[in-house]
Amino acid sequence: MQKFGHHAVGVCQGSRLLFSAFEDQGVMWTSEGPRTVRQSVTFAQAFTAPPVVHVAIGMWDIAGDANQRADICAEQVTARGFDIVFRTWGDTRVARIRADWLAIGTVRHEDDFAV
Repeated sequence: MQKFGHHAVGVCQGSRLLFSAFEDQGVMWTSEGPRTVRQSVTFAQAFTAPPVVHVAIGMWDIAGDANQRADICAEQVTARGFDIVFRTWGDTRVARIRADWLAIGTVRHEDDFAV
């Protein structure tokens, strides 16, 4: 559990289309086995410390003729940003994925002293 104490709390959110593999016959749509897509997100304003980041699939377009396997998470979280990582494996064919994310953490307040 992350405790924020007396600091101001900032919330930042966003949405990112990670890929659209159907139109260009990308590897998420045409290949099999382990596949990974990673995209970096930069916060509009830095937090004072790495925030708590939640990532979820906001939209998925996955073929229905095979198992639907997906893993999405935030990695490399810093005060300035993080990576969205989407993975699939086996015979799953993924045409498109949109990731929605939410970051909550401490931010500087105008009344904070610089010591």
